[in-house]
Parts: sequence; structure tokens; C-alpha cells
Amino acid sequence: MKILDANIEHTKAIAALEEACFSAPWSEKAICETMSGSDSVFLVAEDNGEIIGYIGSYCCHPEGYITNVAVAPSARRRGVGRALIERLIEKGRERSLSFWTLEVRESNTPAISLYSSLGFEVVGKRPRFYSNPEEAANLMTYYIDAEDK
Repeated sequence: MKILDANIEHTKAIAALEEACFSAPWSEKAICETMSGSDSVFLVAEDNGEIIGYIGSYCCHPEGYITNVAVAPSARRRGVGRALIERLIEKGRERSLSFWTLEVRESNTPAISLYSSLGFEVVGKRPRFYSNPEEAANLMTYYIDAEDK
């Protein structure tokens, strides 16, 4: 498996992951527009030529916001999400960010467990953040230590 910087050629595969993983997936157009921003950081996980995961984010220096993390159902529990997040944390250090933050469904215990194991902390809640079904989100943040930069 390789972690690569995503580009416009990856948008179809990313949109397919969105469809497979989320009840309210982003459209290919929205992915392309977001990915094209100068402040965005999108990474893909590739295995034998197939895109099996991705992470999308944007930076508003010195802050980083993770928009989506998706791993193909057939590739879960193989370290794909962990590898994507670890590489994004490195990118944050390279950009001298103070933190990465994200929202995650309260019921998504596997994701919460993964983020916690990587050093993310629950710093708040967002009531009714998700729809289809309606659910609160945990706001989780990874702080990039000044000595790590």
C-alpha cells in the first residue's frame, strides 16, 4: 500500500468511496472543487493500482480541518485509515500547523478508537451535526506539539 497526494484523476475513485462509506456522500464535483483549493490536502491510499482509502482536509494556517476519511469496506482493519492519518499529521508538521481537528459520529466507535489511539482528544460535541440518521458529532483534535515542528 502507498499513500499518495491525491489529484484530479483520483476524484472518480474518491467519489466511489464516498458512496460506499457515507449516508450523505460528497459529489464528484464537490470533491474536485475542494481538492483544487490551494489550502487543501487530499491523500489517497493505493493498493495494487486501486484506491482503497482517502483523507480530505484543508488548512487555515495555523489550523487544519479534516473533512472526510474513508476506507473501502473490503480494506478495513488493515491499517489504511491509520496510515492516511499519520501521513496527514506529517503534512501538518511540514506546514507548521498547530492542530488537526475533525468531527466523527458519536456512534462510530471504531473511528473514535482509531483517532484516540493516534492522539486525538474529544474536545467538544456538535448536536444534530449529522443527518440520515440525525446524530451528534464528537469534535476531536490532534495537537501538533511545538517541539515536533
